[in-house]
Parts: sequence; structure tokens; C-alpha cells
Amino acid sequence: MKLIRWGNPGKEKTGVIINDTKYDTSAFGEDYNESFFETDGLARLKKFLADNDGKLPKVADGERLGSPVARPSKILCIGLNYADHAKETGATPPAEPVLFMKSTTALVGPNDDVVIPKDSVKTDWEVELAVIIGKKASYVAEADALDYIAGYALHNDVSEREFQIERGGTWDKGKGCDTFAPVGPFMATPDELGDINNLRLWLKVNGKTMQDGNTSNFIFSVPFVIAYVSKFMTLLPGDIISTGTPAGVGLGFNPPVYLKEGDIMELGIDGLGESKQVLKAYAKD
Repeated sequence: MKLIRWGNPGKEKTGVIINDTKYDTSAFGEDYNESFFETDGLARLKKFLADNDGKLPKVADGERLGSPVARPSKILCIGLNYADHAKETGATPPAEPVLFMKSTTALVGPNDDVVIPKDSVKTDWEVELAVIIGKKASYVAEADALDYIAGYALHNDVSEREFQIERGGTWDKGKGCDTFAPVGPFMATPDELGDINNLRLWLKVNGKTMQDGNTSNFIFSVPFVIAYVSKFMTLLPGDIISTGTPAGVGLGFNPPVYLKEGDIMELGIDGLGESKQVLKAYAKD
């Protein structure tokens, strides 16, 4: 299945994509959130779709898409998980996964504007494969880790490099700014994808390809990452783990290249669709 959430920010309705057509599943009566995943929502939704085959209303073209998953308890990210990206940033490939968090208030839809934070001059892009957790996970064995996955989605781990690197402390300050986590256009259940260790992912800025990588170059695999993270905290249904970015970020250029107002980011992953974000300058409401 391919799950979507659509409509105005904060008032999204649920839906699915079947044969490239978007359908409204509001009648199912639940959001795609922690409770949904925790109570075997995917199986119940599948039955709902079968029971209502041919009866679901279509979602009108042009409707805004939100994050395919409602605000999770946490958004976790793995840093430096591609050797080529570690090299371009001058970092040594890590012996263990680098773990940081993005704030849940950073979460936006796949085609929403990205706002350059106030006083920012080093806002950067990062195309990533996101994993959505399907059930409560604590001290998970790597061999069992895939059983804990509800699905996958496209994620742009937008980053402010000065805040992240030059302002002291952890990376979180440069990762969790408002609008810095566009996710979607949809969440695909695992059966919708082929080999998750062989997915092409790419990103363009103003039409120029900046990143063109493949998940075959992971330093730490998805099952390893889930098992590793679950040693340090309990993962809840609906939580998002973003698995790192390949080479080609703005920080890695000499001199570095950063985003400015009006720039357009386009990105995609095999089997997970494409998204597009326009950069806007911060403006006080």
C-alpha cells in the first residue's frame, strides 16, 4: 500500500494511492499515527480497502500533500552513513552510527516551502531514505529488525551548517528548524519496494543534479540501524528513522554552496516518488 495524508496543514485527511490514483480514506476514521500503527492499522486499512473497492472518492488533483505519517513521537537521523559523504565533509567514517534528532515541529509535507531560518547563511540539503516504525521496539535483534518496519518514505534532511557545526554542542540545533523535515509524497509498505539496499536516491537544486547515490553504499544497514537505536531508546509506532545522505551536499563543495531564497530543491528515491520544495526567507508572522 501507499499511504498519503492530504489537505490543509494541521487538518490533513487520510488517503491511499492505487494504480497512480489518489483515493480518500477519511471514512476509515483514523489518522496514520502512533495509535493506528500500534493497533495493526495497516491490516485493518487493507481490509477497509477491499470492502470498499470501487467506492472510494478520488482526491482532486492539486490537493496539498502532508507528511504521510502524522506527527511522530520522534524523528531520529543517522549521520555520516555513506562513506562518500563522510569523506566530502572531512569526517572519518564512524565506527558506530552517529545519532541525532530532528524536532517533530520540523515535519512538513513533501512539496511545502522550506523556510531559511532567521540569520541563516548556511542552509543545506540532504536526500535520505526514511524508515517508519510499525510497532514498539526495544532491544531488537538485527535479524528481527525488518519485522518492525511499517514502511518507507522520501525525506529531505534540511540542515543549517553553522547552527549544526559552529555553534557548539550537538547537531540538533542545525537540524530541527521549522520546515526542515519534508517527508513524502507517500509512505510505501515494504512489499511495494524491491531491495532496500539497492535504491537510487537523487537531489537537484535549480535543475542541477547535486546528489546521485544508492543505498547499496550504506555503512550501516537498515536492520543494523534499527537494532542499534533500540538499544538506547524505545522506538514507538510511527517513529521516523532517517538513514543518512550520500555525497553531494552543499557543505562538501569547495567553496561550500548554500541555499538562498527562491532556490528549488527536487529529490526522489526509487519506488518512493519525488518531492519539490521552494526556499523562502524567514518572515515574522
